Order: sequence, then C-alpha cells, then structure tokens
Amino acid sequence: MTVVSAFLVPGSPLPLLDPVAPGWGRLAAAMRRAGRSLAASRPDVVLVYSTQWFAVLDQLWLVRPRSTGVHVDENWHELGDMPFDIAADVDLAQACVRGSPEVGVHAKGVDYDGFPLDSGTISACTLLELGGADRPVVVASNNLYHSGDTTARLAEMAVARAQEQNKRVAVVGVGGLSGSVYREEIDTRNDRIHNPGDDKWNRRILRLIESGDVRELQAVLPQYVGEARVDMGFKHFHWVSGALGGRFHGARVHDYNSTYGAGAAVIEFSL
Repeated sequence: MTVVSAFLVPGSPLPLLDPVAPGWGRLAAAMRRAGRSLAASRPDVVLVYSTQWFAVLDQLWLVRPRSTGVHVDENWHELGDMPFDIAADVDLAQACVRGSPEVGVHAKGVDYDGFPLDSGTISACTLLELGGADRPVVVASNNLYHSGDTTARLAEMAVARAQEQNKRVAVVGVGGLSGSVYREEIDTRNDRIHNPGDDKWNRRILRLIESGDVRELQAVLPQYVGEARVDMGFKHFHWVSGALGGRFHGARVHDYNSTYGAGAAVIEFSL
C-alpha cells in the first residue's frame, strides 16, 4: 500500500503562534496527536498541499533539498516569527514536475535560497513534525486557476510517482473549513465560528467525512463551498481524496474549532 496515512489540518498559523488561546491550543494539541499517528504509519515521504502557497502560471513543486529561514505571517505578524527548516524529497518532487503534464498541467520546480514558504506549510510541518531527514516532504502549490478535480489528479499522479520509487507516503492537505472571519478585534478566549450557518455546514461535512459517506459528501460539496465560503474551494480535501483514489472508510476528527471566526479541523482519515 503506497498511501499509509492521510490528514487534513488547518492552514491558519494561529494554533502555532498563540496556543494560549483555548481553541487554538486545542487545535495545536490535535495537530501534534495527528503528527504522532502520521509518524507511526512510517512513511518515507509526506505529500503536502497548502492552500496558502499561491501560484498562477504553473503548478509549482518544492525541489530545494533544504529550505530554511524565518517567516512572518502577513496577517498575524504581531504574534511573532515562524522559523522553518524543511527537507524535501528531491527525487520524488522532480518526478512530480515531470509527471504533471500527464494530467494536463504545466509545472516547474522551485529551488531558490530564501524562497518565501507560506504560513500553512510551515505551521503543518512544525506541528506535525514533518520535513526532517526521517520524514522529508514533497510540497505542491495551490494554483489559483486549478479546479478541485485538477488538484485531485495531481495528487493521484504524485502517489503514482511515489509507487514507482517504492516509497510509502503520508498525505496532508493544509487548509480551513468555512471562510468567514471577524473583521473587528475579538477576545481570543471567546473565539467561535463566525455565524451559525457556517457552523452547521462545517459539522455536516465533518459528519460525512467521519462516516465515510463519499457519495453524499461529493454531492453536497459544491453547495457547502458556496454557502460557507470554504477556503479555496476545499481543494485541500480534493488533494487528499485524489491521493486516496476517492475512497476512504471514515475518519477521526481530532478537533474542530474556530480561527478568528473561520472553521478549522484536524482530521485523520481511515484507509
């Protein structure tokens, strides 16, 4: 079995930057639990897709052997720095660059000193403990013009390239749920989903994921995406779904919470 574990985790850096806030701290703890489950599945490499790594012309893949630096989130800069030191599986990443045209996508590798990695990738790699020598990553960008189906095909292709290299892979989609946020300063101790309609939608989708009802989930996703303003059209879910061939038996929601009004969850899929 090539895919040995799969997860959805928040793209917001708030659980990493301010875990003292109760809801954000629970998300951070949930991500660390998920990271232990991921490690226990013994992957050779982790396929990461973050909705926050924006691309517009090509599909970009991180091919730099080691990316290091200090990142400051563009929205939450007052909460502090985000240092990173992330190792990539260059052989597999290059294979994904070569394989992207097979699914109709032009691609390029990114290998620049000081390349500005995004908050979602850094938060996920930090809290899940990815990107070390024992768990290198292949990081894929979010091309803003790609649909969910295209994103799923890219993930499926990446898994196929890993299989050719006889590598066990974990899959991580990084992004949020409902997208409405508070536009005024709030007491972070009382952070909650921005409106009841978003919360209702998020909980319905999480129940469907937990139950493994893929058919019903696929049927309602377009309405969910539109009505709850889901982060980047839920393409991070499509990434995981594509890697799993559209099949999973259920999932465990380690935590569901709010990140300044937006929905966020840590989900571990049952393969």
